[in-house]
Amino acid sequence: MTIEVLDESGSGIDVKHLARLSRFVMDQMRVHPDAELCIKAVDEDTIAQLNAQWMEKEGPTDVLAFPMDELRPGLVTEEPEEGVLGDLVLCPSVAERQGETAGHGTLAELELLTTHGILHLLGYDHAEPEEHREMFGLQDRLLAEWRAGASA
Repeated sequence: MTIEVLDESGSGIDVKHLARLSRFVMDQMRVHPDAELCIKAVDEDTIAQLNAQWMEKEGPTDVLAFPMDELRPGLVTEEPEEGVLGDLVLCPSVAERQGETAGHGTLAELELLTTHGILHLLGYDHAEPEEHREMFGLQDRLLAEWRAGASA
């Protein structure tokens, strides 16, 4: 599995931590071991430009997901496909504000956004109530398992 985490935000995020989390999530979701993922942390101006260009929305956002080969989680009865999972773009300064508001801090918010973004890359969405329940339930379970393992 190739996971590249780049910090172009100037915020000093722990790129190794996010790479380990990404590997954990992708392993749990049975993503092919040769799949590729790139995560880039950027400043608010950069993510605002990307948000306008690709999502036709104004202003900075927390995470953008750009799927590439439309990989889907592997099932027990089938082999996962190899290829490029896609790119995630995170904005640590937005994550910092959201983490403070949520009461869990910046690192926990970046973990949440990374997990959320990977699930989007795998085709999960939350537009409909049932999709929302499934995606956020899976996100919560993955983060709980990650944090239980990280503290062990």
